[in-house]
Amino acid sequence: MRRLIDHARTFPARCGESGRDLREFEAGQRPSTMFITCSDSRVVPALLTGAEPGELFEMRTAGNIVPPYDPDAPTSEMATVEYAVCVLEVSDIILCGHSHCGAVGALARGEDLRTLPAVRGWLGRSAPAGGFQDPEGFGPDCEQPVQRHAVAQLDTLRAYPCVDRAVREGRLGLHAWYYEVHTGAVRSHRISTGTFSSL
Repeated sequence: MRRLIDHARTFPARCGESGRDLREFEAGQRPSTMFITCSDSRVVPALLTGAEPGELFEMRTAGNIVPPYDPDAPTSEMATVEYAVCVLEVSDIILCGHSHCGAVGALARGEDLRTLPAVRGWLGRSAPAGGFQDPEGFGPDCEQPVQRHAVAQLDTLRAYPCVDRAVREGRLGLHAWYYEVHTGAVRSHRISTGTFSSL
């Protein structure tokens, strides 16, 4: 914790030394891209993309889950997506899953989560009918389940009225990514083939 505190204290000076003027953010934000990913500490969107402050509008959830749109039971995630699309008018949304994901692994293995009721309830939002178990099996990186999960979450996102409208009007692009935490490689889902390949 001490290292984090020391780094935070010197942040203004380091920004000045690098030529970054934070005063430009007084007028507001205009990020071009929304980045939805897992809360996992190994996934660092700005480090991964090289984004500068103000470029990414981030949303992090356990398992990079996007809850179904339900205006009668709004969630922070629903509000964040709606704000990004309707107010900030982002031009792209990236939904990024990652290897060795504990949340997706728990779903795919059908783990008993009774001692974690909040986690169980949250993950249950993304489990497809009939379960999430992988009949073909998978390795410790959970590559196939994570990739299918990312595409499924993007499909949920498409059902948001604001997202659907922006996509149909050609104002918004949707992208599913898969990040390997142990290699740093990033792959993108290709709709034409249904597979993930290098960017």
